Amino acid sequence: MYELKEEEMDSKTKFTEVIGSVGKFVYSLIETILVALVLAIVLYLFIMTPHEVVGSSMHPTYKNGEFLMANKIMYKFSEPQRGDVTIFKYSDTQDFIKRIIGIPGDEVMIKDGKIYINGSLLDESNYLEGSVITNGGSYIHEGQSIVLAQDEYFVCGDNRTNSSDSREFGPIDEDKIKGKAWIVYFPFNQFRLVTHETYQ
Repeated sequence: MYELKEEEMDSKTKFTEVIGSVGKFVYSLIETILVALVLAIVLYLFIMTPHEVVGSSMHPTYKNGEFLMANKIMYKFSEPQRGDVTIFKYSDTQDFIKRIIGIPGDEVMIKDGKIYINGSLLDESNYLEGSVITNGGSYIHEGQSIVLAQDEYFVCGDNRTNSSDSREFGPIDEDKIKGKAWIVYFPFNQFRLVTHETYQ
């Protein structure tokens, strides 16, 4: 009789311990998920922003359907530079990815299918084939030059024949730039750090 009571107590103790262990595990899991969510929100709001490449304007450097992560705080400590690949707000519903070609104060000219900055030919051979022709557009025409204001950037897609960029819609304001492209994270087999051009 006493043995039965002891067995019942042992069973209750074990059951309580199991419930306690499960409770601790669930609590720990919820805590981990909440911390991860908070970190993800902080990263998204203040540090990083994701971007999907839509279209072929940056082909072959960045391809349609690739996902990039852009660094949002980089430009809080330094100015965007010529050659940077940036994500910027094009409209209320659409972001674009383009390469910065001209920075504030630059004179930008398109001549003979090439871009000239402050009278000098811009060497884009590291990311453009030699046969690529950069034509003028609705905003800047062949042989025409413009001077960028102190908060303006001239941006172009690497796929010059199939890119809507500053040649069409003009320079972008600095406050439209959301971040500097950092990594390509999807597809996973294409994971890589984004390279930014530097010019002589």
